[in-house]
Parts: sequence; structure tokens; C-alpha cells
Amino acid sequence: MSVKNAMTADFLRSAYGGESMAHMRYLTWGKMAEKEGFPNIGRLFEAIAYAEQVHAGNHFKEIGGEIADATVTAGAVFGPGKTVDNLQGAINGELHEVEQMYPVYLNAAELQGEAGAKRSFHFALEAEKIHADLFKQAQDAAKAGKDMEFEKVLICPVCGHTILDNAPDFCPVCGAKKDLYKAF
Repeated sequence: MSVKNAMTADFLRSAYGGESMAHMRYLTWGKMAEKEGFPNIGRLFEAIAYAEQVHAGNHFKEIGGEIADATVTAGAVFGPGKTVDNLQGAINGELHEVEQMYPVYLNAAELQGEAGAKRSFHFALEAEKIHADLFKQAQDAAKAGKDMEFEKVLICPVCGHTILDNAPDFCPVCGAKKDLYKAF
């Protein structure tokens, strides 16, 4: 295991579980949004699901391939609902990560000198701030009976940075080049 401290390892496993669940939940909710007549909101869910997969992969990598049984509890909204309600569940989950979970995990990793975990938590925290805002914009549109308006959603495959329409020359979070961004 590349992580030396048990607390940081537990936090990585917890974050991995939460990001993995968010990935699958957002894929499901994206399909539901499309069925409800919100294809762009569906694409937003799909794109952010990919960002959550990036976060889960980063956390898993930092665990270092440890093979062991670990109970991973990931608390969040579970099950399908209407798009407006699913967006509220997404907003609540993202805000939990931004306001509570990742700041604590990041501080612990920093205190324990776990550079890789610190980087992984920082990447996720910065992306989740954007996700909360985008889901709020989507919810406002859906409440008005409208879809979001954008050409594409772009995700940095290194850190999960998320932006609409045009990627920056370099990712503002991790420095990845523009041409690496994945478009949805």
C-alpha cells in the first residue's frame, strides 16, 4: 500500500466508494433526464459521471493496490426520481463533499504527509465545487421546464475538472493540456 497512515487509507476507501456510487447514480439519472425531455441535462449527468470515475480511479491508485476486505459505506441519495429531484440529490451530494468530506480528508492527508492522497482529494474537491454549481444551473432550468443550453461538457481525464463549451489551454487544477479533455 502506498499510503502509510490508516486514517488516510480509510478516507481514500470511503472516497473511492462514494465516487463509484456517484458515477453509477449519475449514469442512471442521465438516462432518466433524457427520457423526461432534458437531453443536455442527461449529457451533463453522463459527463460528471465520468469525472466521478476519474476521482474514484485516482483514489484507488493512491490506495496502492491493497488487497483486503474493507467495508465502504457511501451515504447518498439512492434510487430514481424525477430529474428535478435527482438534481437536488446530486447538489446535496456535491455540497457534502465540498463543505464536509473533502476538506477533512485533504487536511488529514496534509497533516499525515500523504502527498498522493492530498493531490487526489484536492483534484476531487475542486471539481465537486463546479459540479454543485452546474447541477444547480441544471435544476433551475428543469424547474422552468427547460433543458440546459450548451454545446458540450468537457472533463479533464486527470483531475475531473469540468467546464462547458470550451476547455482552457491548460487545466486550472492539474495543468493537463486542452487536447486531453474529453467532450460529452
